[in-house]
Amino acid sequence: MRDLGAGFGYLVKGQRWAAGHGRSLGTGLLPGLITLVMYVGALVGLAYGADDFVGWATPFADGWSSPWLGLFRGFLTALVFALGLFLAVISFTAVTLLVGQPFYEKLSGDVDRAESGGEAPESGLPLWRELWISARDSLRILVRVALYGILLFGLGFVPVIGQSVIPAIGFCVTGFFLAEELTAVALQRRGMELRPRLALLRSRRLLVLGFGVPLALAFVIPLVAVFLMPGAVAGATLMVRDLLGESADAADSGGDGEANASASGGGAGGSPTPPLPETLRG
Repeated sequence: MRDLGAGFGYLVKGQRWAAGHGRSLGTGLLPGLITLVMYVGALVGLAYGADDFVGWATPFADGWSSPWLGLFRGFLTALVFALGLFLAVISFTAVTLLVGQPFYEKLSGDVDRAESGGEAPESGLPLWRELWISARDSLRILVRVALYGILLFGLGFVPVIGQSVIPAIGFCVTGFFLAEELTAVALQRRGMELRPRLALLRSRRLLVLGFGVPLALAFVIPLVAVFLMPGAVAGATLMVRDLLGESADAADSGGDGEANASASGGGAGGSPTPPLPETLRG
């Protein structure tokens, strides 16, 4: 259970780090603001066009008498807008990370340099290749989240657990994959592909959930996500250093730190690509 508190601690440390580095904070805010403007524009367009779309999609109801026609199409219009809002919420982080890939890589590198004494791992890949990998992996994660969402939506109709246990599980799933997207910024710079990244995060689920679940609860409001995103990237980088045994905190944490240092080969903060055990290699 200590890992839960440690994960939340990295979230708080990340926000403090961003707040204490004004230039990095300002740079990290730009992608979220750009994405927010894009999403607000899309949602406004959806709000104006949803009723026309519903009318086009339900020609069979044209002859219905009042008030049934208005109630039916009004319900579908509200459902279409709610679906668009849901998709905006679950995809906001992925799109923001994609838009802000160069910004967040720089921010994550600044954290590594501050923690390691001036050195940071680099992937050595050209920008277009990094953007392609980020977009591909984000799409894979969104597919996984959608599949979990469909399953949990169905289970939500089960009496009692559907109104208590299932929402809690839903936030845990969202928090885990949110943490994956954020840690991907630092792990991709270390040359780690999606499959070994997921294996690494599963090796310390409670740490990841302690970081990701509170953030998922806050990210329900995209405007909040904009201002928390720089600190979230910084905190995710600090957590990656723990997971790979690169941080001083990991070295001082006893058995967990030694296990992680052993798993990563005890790499120093400036090591470009810490070695991984066979179970974590792609």
